Amino acid sequence: MIYSKEMSKKNGRLIAVDLFCGCGGLTVGLKQAGFEVVGAIDNDPLALLTYHENHPTVKIYSDDIRNIETDEFAKMLQLDKGELDLLAGCPPCQGFSTMRTLNGSLEIDDDRNDLLLDFLRFVEGLEPRAVMLENVPGLARDERFTHFCARMKHIGYSGEHRILDAADYMVPQRRRRLIYMAGRGFKIPFADAIGKRITVRETIAHLPKAGNSGDPLHDMKEKRTDRIAKIIAMIPPDGGSRAYLPDEYKLKCHKKCDGFKDVYGRMRWDDVAPTLTGGCFNPSKGRFLHPEENRAITMREAALLQGFPPNYKFPVATNKSAIALMIGNALPPPFIKAHAVSINQALHCNKQF
Repeated sequence: MIYSKEMSKKNGRLIAVDLFCGCGGLTVGLKQAGFEVVGAIDNDPLALLTYHENHPTVKIYSDDIRNIETDEFAKMLQLDKGELDLLAGCPPCQGFSTMRTLNGSLEIDDDRNDLLLDFLRFVEGLEPRAVMLENVPGLARDERFTHFCARMKHIGYSGEHRILDAADYMVPQRRRRLIYMAGRGFKIPFADAIGKRITVRETIAHLPKAGNSGDPLHDMKEKRTDRIAKIIAMIPPDGGSRAYLPDEYKLKCHKKCDGFKDVYGRMRWDDVAPTLTGGCFNPSKGRFLHPEENRAITMREAALLQGFPPNYKFPVATNKSAIALMIGNALPPPFIKAHAVSINQALHCNKQF
């Protein structure tokens, strides 16, 4: 069924748009919170292929957002100015990441940093009733975010940002994120943290053995040299690290560097996972080894640890690194859902249907 504005309004549905949608993590969370996502924008062909496979009724605009006029986009969605309930998105954050900026000690000149201002341009052009912006914590220190917040206040939005850990919101992963929420003329409260954290065991221990499970995403093959496979097998189970390796099996680069201690580490069964990145299929990129099996986590396990539903589809015909990048860059749906529920409630309190 294709989106119909009239049908949505008749059913009392709140409508949302997902900017920089990627493979769809934010859209999943918005849908779970009761929103009908009617439009999405991204310029990554593989991510959009994945997005469309899972969200076939959403109208997708495939282009660099810098090339898109807001009135043109609104016309495609048959939206009048001020009619959209929620504009949400996560402008690409690589230029603000702690890894690239060495925890803020460097300033990275990355033209993607300016995409925050395109998000602002869409706010001004569409005048949504509520706004949700998600990004890395480093964004808070950038002058563009200061300008963004000031401009939002000037045009009538009451907004606030916080840096929160997604693990406190039913995401089985340690992931600190900045989230900004604003209502046009009203405040939106942040969702309360959930008391209990979801562990790696609760998330992936029930899965059948990888390799012959019948789930193509769980069965994607690993390619390791004999030496690396032997190193992995020597890492102690349930949280072990490369520190336990005999000296002759420690890689030369690891002997020279005292940092990145999670590299070639195993996840712990009864803790949340570490932050998943686009390298989550590769043990040389972080603590991405299975708690007890001699392999990295599978792409299905990665998707579950990111909070995706168990039946979410990814194009397994492509390479594993491309899938890992989509998963690592995605927004965790449970984290988005928690705050989108709060937005939903605030909109209903401040709107007559």
